[in-house]
Amino acid sequence: MAMAYAKINPDILSWARKRAQLSISVLAKKLAISEERLEQWEKGEKPLTFKQAQSFSNKTHIPFGYLFLRYPPVEPLPLPDLRTISSDRVISPSIELRDIVSIILQRQSWYSEYLIEQGELQNPIVACCDVNTPVADIVHNMRTHLELGVHPERGSWEDYFRDLIRKIEKIGILVMRQADVGHHTRPLSVKEFRGFAIADPIAPVIFINQNDSPGAKLFTLIHELAHIWMGKSGISDSTPDTNRPEEVICNAVAAEFLVPETEFLAKWNDNFDSWQHNLALLETHFHVSQWVLARRAQTLGKISLPTYQKFVDNQREQYRNREPSSGSGGPTYYVTKHSQISDRFSKAIVSDALSGRILLRDAGQLLGIKPNNIIKYAKELGI
Repeated sequence: MAMAYAKINPDILSWARKRAQLSISVLAKKLAISEERLEQWEKGEKPLTFKQAQSFSNKTHIPFGYLFLRYPPVEPLPLPDLRTISSDRVISPSIELRDIVSIILQRQSWYSEYLIEQGELQNPIVACCDVNTPVADIVHNMRTHLELGVHPERGSWEDYFRDLIRKIEKIGILVMRQADVGHHTRPLSVKEFRGFAIADPIAPVIFINQNDSPGAKLFTLIHELAHIWMGKSGISDSTPDTNRPEEVICNAVAAEFLVPETEFLAKWNDNFDSWQHNLALLETHFHVSQWVLARRAQTLGKISLPTYQKFVDNQREQYRNREPSSGSGGPTYYVTKHSQISDRFSKAIVSDALSGRILLRDAGQLLGIKPNNIIKYAKELGI
């Protein structure tokens, strides 16, 4: 019996590999074939069996049907790309970025329909300001709605971060965090993006790249919140040297919200041997991370951009090389899930699943957990 081969345009194979940002050697290893064989496939010198084509589809994370297209499809990102592109950045979005945006948009779409069914109206916070609104006014408006003072009077910046998430969710904005796309082998790159905002008028969402150093995520949270306030969806890297108007405003809002300029300048001491000697005192006063304080020092001209970047790189390296926590292991699977997925979203979808208004299969797909684990997850949520 003759072996059946798939009639695939070799240009599609090359496109799929590059789309997944895989080299010839890496993909050949994943497919358990020689580099020579993979090159022969991409040049159209050797055909693929259907089984090989299915494996290729799986390893490059593309739908199987894409392999049979005449031309590579055009895949624009579904959200505005506000990242700053420089020589050391990948211009084409990675498959991980594309996939996490797709996952969060699916969750957002479900929650929007859920709210409409519940009779909810448009969230008045979305687009209540714009790029022409003074930064001080946006910050004041945000603090008023979140019922927050200028800065915390006690507690660590980690406590502040958790409290901010609770208050942001309380006013109807979902906050989601993930470090990968369902598995540690598909991590989200901090060099590629730090977060994104979906400024939907009914169900706005903030997403934070959980792979970022903890101190940086505090700034990202408020940066993306500013996007919601201005009604501007987009994918951000929060770089200080951006020239995009909406990113400049969101950076300024996050900086002023977390570290008011007047107070910062009053407490900064230019006479220290090292600028970093300021950080411990400022951290105690503002209850924000040293990453945020260094960022503020740079924007206010107390340190240069290269000095700030060196400090941030060192912080990120320390975070990557941190010692694993001792004791009886980390949080359970369900506690981790609860911290990653919006509390409001989780409770809504689990409640609907347990009442039969949505299939356990569909709820599991949206939550990223197995359907038979939803009942256990419900216990973690207190349902």
